[in-house]
Amino acid sequence: MQRSLNRSISVPIVLSSITVLMTLALLIGWVLVIREHLPLNDPFTINRWLLAGGIASFVLVMVVLVLFSVSLVGEILESRRQQMFIDSVSHELKSPLASIKLCLDTMARPEVSATQQDQLRNMMLSDVERLTVFVDDILQASRISHRRRSQTWTAVDISQLVVQAADSIRARYHLGPESFQLTVPPGVEIFTDPTALEIIIKNVFDNAVKYSGDSPLVQVGMRQLETGHIGITVKDRGIGISRNQLKRIFKRFHRAPDPKVNERSGSGLGLYVAYRLLRNLGGRIRADSDGPGKGTTMRIRLPRP
Repeated sequence: MQRSLNRSISVPIVLSSITVLMTLALLIGWVLVIREHLPLNDPFTINRWLLAGGIASFVLVMVVLVLFSVSLVGEILESRRQQMFIDSVSHELKSPLASIKLCLDTMARPEVSATQQDQLRNMMLSDVERLTVFVDDILQASRISHRRRSQTWTAVDISQLVVQAADSIRARYHLGPESFQLTVPPGVEIFTDPTALEIIIKNVFDNAVKYSGDSPLVQVGMRQLETGHIGITVKDRGIGISRNQLKRIFKRFHRAPDPKVNERSGSGLGLYVAYRLLRNLGGRIRADSDGPGKGTTMRIRLPRP
């Protein structure tokens, strides 16, 4: 990582050094021309190349300045997203840890019955599951950002995987069977990485539930597209997404600038991980929404050899 960081710093340093030297040489050259009172039309060939060199140098200076400006804006936005990520990490780690500590302290009391101990144990397991998912997202995002892949491709029953993912998300949020409506034909198989695909489906389901309020309803459909791909739609009736945020939600650490979003837990990594893993598998994902308060539909496309 340090080597990559050094490379990213050395490039703008070298470019800026070259730009400064060219600008300095151009300035000295023009000073000499003025001092020697060299006519601008005689000899024409020498001055033409001098003029062309000056124009090219100034164009290069402008291009470098523009690139620096764009890079600076990108770094500022990335810094803001990272700060939001740090804030969410603090919440995601402190809340379940505090809950686990409270459960352990309560279980240590002699008056706690066996039934209550079972309830406390289930609460701790739920908090541990929440932490595990959170850490897994961070690790996946780190592997993706460093372009480290570890894929094992095999035949996968995607129908069964979707059902299992829905059951897992229901258990995580303690939801009833009515929270997911699955329209999934049985026995649909594709050749892919089952671990990566499971992470993708769970992250999309988790996002749909997380931003759907107290009574989530997630409608999942699957069909074969005319292109031969497998299409999966995940529709919720949650807080929705504004039009200018539809593509940004797949960026790392991104969370929409909406108080309703910031009130909910999340790292800003779930959809980023899903997006990047899908591209590694040769698939695509996009988000559709009619606006805030009108729900969101995620459309996943998977290749089927």
